[in-house]
Amino acid sequence: MPAFAANLTMMFNEWEFLDRFDAAADAGFSAVEYLFPYEAAPEAIAERLARNNLRQALFNLPPGDWGAGERGIAALPGRFDDLKADVERALDYAAATGVGRLHLMAGIADPRDQEAAAAYRRSVAYTAGRLAENGIDLLLEPINGRNMPGYFLNDFAAAERLIAESDLPNLKLQFDIYHRQILHGDITMALRRLLPITGHIQIASVPSRNEPDGEELNYPYLFGEIDRLGYDGFIGCEYIPRGQTLDGLGWFKPFARS
Repeated sequence: MPAFAANLTMMFNEWEFLDRFDAAADAGFSAVEYLFPYEAAPEAIAERLARNNLRQALFNLPPGDWGAGERGIAALPGRFDDLKADVERALDYAAATGVGRLHLMAGIADPRDQEAAAAYRRSVAYTAGRLAENGIDLLLEPINGRNMPGYFLNDFAAAERLIAESDLPNLKLQFDIYHRQILHGDITMALRRLLPITGHIQIASVPSRNEPDGEELNYPYLFGEIDRLGYDGFIGCEYIPRGQTLDGLGWFKPFARS
């Protein structure tokens, strides 16, 4: 049976960030993820995880200046020293939370730009190496241009090629079903082919990015397929509730921790 991680950036926004851990556990989740933990102390997050017997499934490395429009710096030439400092900051949080996988955002850059491509490869290789020293997987996630215009890594085939060419055992794909459907479709066949290199799966309805209970995708079928394929990681619920978070958890009740 699939195991789900509540995304505390998008879900449970009726609570302050640290209180979302309690709310997610009370709702039956056994794990959590979020975009960024860096506004809270790592010790405070660790305490909430332990108090609620929650596992930390995933979070992102620092994205640069989010408020100024940066969406990662890995593909930005001239930002390598910043990236190295960001990796160390993320590792502090990883040590506190026990997370086993981190996502590296590529940034806003033209994938045809050779300098950007070289910067990205260098950043990925360095980050994967540092994370491997700490027993952590590095994830790369293709993101669609509708939600994030100009994002460098906007193609699943490009991510697959880079993972294959890099030949790093801890470099994995973050398979966000929502982004995959918008970018390419063909979800089931892509899962069958790419699951061996997939380190994390995320879900949301398409096109609205709400609860996984309608619209274009048949999630009960996909959950069954993911189970059949033997995926044993968490599925991140990276969706925006239509209303109150708890009111939209009908789809989750068969999977909730008692």
